[in-house]
Amino acid sequence: MQRHRKTTQLLDLTRGPGRLAAAFQIDRRHDGLDLCAPGSLWLGETSHPIGPIERTIRIGITRAADQLLRFYERGNPFVSGPKRLLLPLTTRKKSSSVYA
Repeated sequence: MQRHRKTTQLLDLTRGPGRLAAAFQIDRRHDGLDLCAPGSLWLGETSHPIGPIERTIRIGITRAADQLLRFYERGNPFVSGPKRLLLPLTTRKKSSSVYA
């Protein structure tokens, strides 16, 4: 993964969908691939505990940008976007914005 991303910085390897795809060499050749079927690219499971899943508006797009269609693990340092998303809920200020 480091060779494909040309970095040794752990957090820069897979932070965000574009970097993750580059690290795993996933590109347009994989469009439409069934990830539930046997093959070279597949979905797996983890035995590591995961944190709470949050949702927010999508970033870096214009279509449906105001809809809460972006899901992420709160506190995960590999999440791209605003740094406030990396903070545990107890340290973030409560607000009535769409980022809650």
